[in-house]
Amino acid sequence: MEKVRILFVCVENSCRSQIAEGFAKKYGGDKVEVYSAGSKPSGIVNPDAIEVMKEAGIDISGQVSKGFERLPYNKFDLIVTMGCQDVCPFFPAKEKIDWQIEDPKGKGMEVFRKVRDEIGEKVKWLVGIP
Repeated sequence: MEKVRILFVCVENSCRSQIAEGFAKKYGGDKVEVYSAGSKPSGIVNPDAIEVMKEAGIDISGQVSKGFERLPYNKFDLIVTMGCQDVCPFFPAKEKIDWQIEDPKGKGMEVFRKVRDEIGEKVKWLVGIP
């Protein structure tokens, strides 16, 4: 069976899309091939995102904030945007979903945890975990 290619997108590719990538790699296992990218990548994964994911038992410290030009593919089965609407460029995909998730950057650890948990639940649903 061929893996489903998923791309998570947010503006800086430093918080929400990185968290989603981490959860999808854990929950999707060998059913998915997961990537994340940003329209204006910050170049770093937010340390607060790394910390809240560590609390959830997932290490995203090795992930990299990147733009679309660094992706290995130019077409995906599914693109999930985190609420960036017009800021996210067009990218070919069989299906697109926009999750409208609050950007936690600069809003403290409680907001980061809330966003982490929301993304975790959505990713479980996405990969078919009850």
